[in-house]
Amino acid sequence: MDGLNLLPQPRIVEEGHGHAPAIEPEVHVDESLPPEGYELRVTPRHIDVRAADPAGVFYAHHTLEQLIRTEGPSLPVCRIRDWPDVPVRGVMIDVSRDKVPTMQTLRDLVDRLSSWKVNQVQLYMEHTYAYRGHDEVWRDASPFTSDEIRELDRFCRDRHVELVPNQNTLGHMERWLRHDRYRSLALAPDGWTDWKGATRPPTTLDPSKPGALRLVRELLDTLLPEFDSRRVHVGLDEPWELPRSRVPDYMEWIRELRELPELTGYEMLIWSDVLSARAELLGDLPTGVTVCEWGYDAGHPFDEHASAYEAAGVPFWVCPGTSSWISILGRTANMRANCDEAMRAALAHGASGFLNTDWGDLGHLQYLPISEPGFAYGAAVSWCHEANHDLDLASALDTHAFADGSQDLGRALIELGDVHRALRAQFPNVATLVMHLYFPQTVVGREFTEGVGTSEFAFVERRLDELQHRVAESRPQRDDGSLVVDELRNAIALVRLACHDARARLAGDGTLSSVPQATRAALASELDPIVERHRELWLARNRPGGLAESVAWLDNLRLAYDTGNPDPRWGGW
Repeated sequence: MDGLNLLPQPRIVEEGHGHAPAIEPEVHVDESLPPEGYELRVTPRHIDVRAADPAGVFYAHHTLEQLIRTEGPSLPVCRIRDWPDVPVRGVMIDVSRDKVPTMQTLRDLVDRLSSWKVNQVQLYMEHTYAYRGHDEVWRDASPFTSDEIRELDRFCRDRHVELVPNQNTLGHMERWLRHDRYRSLALAPDGWTDWKGATRPPTTLDPSKPGALRLVRELLDTLLPEFDSRRVHVGLDEPWELPRSRVPDYMEWIRELRELPELTGYEMLIWSDVLSARAELLGDLPTGVTVCEWGYDAGHPFDEHASAYEAAGVPFWVCPGTSSWISILGRTANMRANCDEAMRAALAHGASGFLNTDWGDLGHLQYLPISEPGFAYGAAVSWCHEANHDLDLASALDTHAFADGSQDLGRALIELGDVHRALRAQFPNVATLVMHLYFPQTVVGREFTEGVGTSEFAFVERRLDELQHRVAESRPQRDDGSLVVDELRNAIALVRLACHDARARLAGDGTLSSVPQATRAALASELDPIVERHRELWLARNRPGGLAESVAWLDNLRLAYDTGNPDPRWGGW
């Protein structure tokens, strides 16, 4: 029975003899099974489902549907016993930088995720909810409305998915603090200087200012009643302007949030980055707080940090990522290692959750299919790590994500996510292959791409040509199959441009200014149709709010091609 192609692969499969027709199963409650667990028995005469609870019944039906999808109307006689490794298996979708998905996009994604036994979704928000009385913050963002959140919440509940409110309440508040009305609440109202010496606008609320807490209370009081969940993620990551001397203020902010009447009865989730480096603070956390340990590169110290949470008796989740952001085509090998290592630490040290994150930094230039290998693999290892850590992901994607009978798309998508590894220079949390597109002031052969040569980019171009052919040969049968193919074509075109650009720079001194004007004009002509298609593809899945911010990254590149003099201060803000 090793040949079964299911997503996730079940923990226990016992092979029988013969085949049976695919008929409606008999369903029975069996409270001896673990929560969300089920037993599916296919015999020559009937199909029997035993489940611990309604979620177990739901997952058993999806396993049966996958069997029918892969085996046809004549099913192999077998017995499957299955249950999850951890109670929370979530996906967090960035809807603030800069994509706000349409409701149809979210419904389709939730359907796929729930069929893979994901049971929680979070929409990471900074400014993309239509808060009453704060129109200037979200006016151009195409935000979610109260009615939409309530509708999505019901949709998720029907699929045994918990929709958890997620609103950052300390750092990453730049969309609020840019407005005069809120700027006085910032730690650094006049801006701050980053590690490169660049001046940046304010991003972090000042936890000592009463007005900051009043604002957060108002936001939570508005947002939380829209959700059925009794959890809330309040963020608190990357408070860049907070000096080490003010860490006590950070801890007091956590206590003040925990004591808010608006959060009575809620489990409060917070990011880990301030705490993970200061294990001595863990004992000061109030009860009712769960730490979300995030890290997005292979080798992140999940095990070390998880051990500290376990020793301190602090509830925690592990939070790896899809590795899609700042990559255009993804980083497949990193994603697999990141999710695998996170789940190993979760099992070793008693984490109660696995939250797979999908970010949209620097214009959210990657398309949704680039994230789907990460969604699928994260779902599989968080359900049962032992059965899924070496999952045949390409086959699982072709069958259960894209319905591609040609079996081309899954393999192409995975291999596209590894083309960046052809460069000897690698940098954390990004694909170095494309960094000079995001930051045209980058000197190719130095900085992000220290020591690379033209042959590496030429190799990537050849691989892109091969993989584009495979994408063209694919036949995804899901409703948006043609859109998936178009998205991958445009992503490939953008990375091919990155190779042409890099080779032109390396023919000079690595700078864009060393590239002849005629060559820059040719690069600009190559970029223009990519940008136009990006606009169209964006609107096929997402609302118009945020599109201008996304395209600004490509417009800046276009301007750099025109002038030959990239803005050395460019960073998207």
